[in-house]
Formats: sequence, structure tokens, C-alpha cells
Amino acid sequence: MTILWNLPNQGGYTGDILEKYENPKPAYTTLATFLKILTNKGYVKCRKKGSKLYYQPSVSQQEYASVYLAPVKDTFFHGSTLDMMRFMLSHEALSDEEIQGLIDIIHQTQGK
Repeated sequence: MTILWNLPNQGGYTGDILEKYENPKPAYTTLATFLKILTNKGYVKCRKKGSKLYYQPSVSQQEYASVYLAPVKDTFFHGSTLDMMRFMLSHEALSDEEIQGLIDIIHQTQGK
């Protein structure tokens, strides 16, 4: 998904997407299967251009992150945002500036 969002016009053919992968690259057929799964789940849309399929994301990064993180939060942190954040912060060394940034975000999202 990240590769699709970062391609020009947020889209491309299987070969375009494969080219952006770092080594070791997945097999072409593996990537094609994965794109088909993402399309079936509604995260990616494709249309035929000539004899090839052109893929574009159908959800934003924020929407995809929400879908992806919700089961992680539910499975590993019993649905608790606080426990998930506590875990994440205990594994990162934050600068004073980053800590203040988090405080600012909390105040902004809570309407304070």
C-alpha cells in the first residue's frame, strides 16, 4: 500500500509496483496475488488499460492504518488505546520535543 501511495498519481502497473520494492523483491506472481487480495478487500481498485491492470489505492493511508491497527489494539491490548500507547512508548526513546509534540496532539484531539 505504501508503494502505491508513493507512486506518481498514486497508482501503477504490477511491474511499476514491483520495481519500487527493496531486495529481496517478491515474485511477480506473488505481488499480483497480493494486489488481487487487496482489490477483493476493497483497499485497492484496478482497471484494465490495454492488456494490463492499473492499480490505485481506494483508501487513504489514515483509513488503512485505522483498519490495520484496530485488530492489533483489540488482540494485544484488550481494546485499550492507553495500553497500546504505553507499550509503544516503552520501546522508543523520545526527545523532549517529541514528548511535547505528543502532549500537544493529546490537547488538540481532546479539544483543549
